[in-house]
Amino acid sequence: MPPLEIPITRTLIVAGAIASRDYQDVHHDAELAEEKGSPDIFMNILTTNGLVGRYMTDCFGPEATLRKVAIRLGAPNYPGDTMTLTGTVERVEAEGELASVTVGVVGANGIGKHVTGTVTVTVPAGPSGTADVRVGGDA
Repeated sequence: MPPLEIPITRTLIVAGAIASRDYQDVHHDAELAEEKGSPDIFMNILTTNGLVGRYMTDCFGPEATLRKVAIRLGAPNYPGDTMTLTGTVERVEAEGELASVTVGVVGANGIGKHVTGTVTVTVPAGPSGTADVRVGGDA
C-alpha cells in the first residue's frame, strides 16, 4: 500500500488528546511531561488509532468500513518528527457482497516503530466476489 507521511506537530498531538477527551498532562504540557521523564509531549493511542483508520480509508476509499483495529504502541511520536504509515495486505476473504481485507500496518518515526498491528476492513466485493486488492502487494 502507498505510504502516508504525517508531520507530528504540537497542534496535532494536543488536538488529538482534547478530541479524545484525554486530558493527561503528558499530551499537552511540555513542562509537566519533562518532569515525568519525557523529552516533550507525545501522542496518545487514540490519536494514533484515528490516524491508522484514516490511512485505511484513504487507501481503500470512502466505502471501506473499519471492522477491527488491533494496534500496539512503541516509540513515542514527539513534535517535529514525521510518522510514515505503511501497510501490507495479508488476507482477503469474500463475505457476500463485501470482502474482508486484513492489513498489517506499521507507523514509523525517526526513533523507531510508533505503531504496529493489524486492521480489518470491509469493502464492496468486485465481480469475482473479492475485493480488488492483492495479498502481499498494493491495494
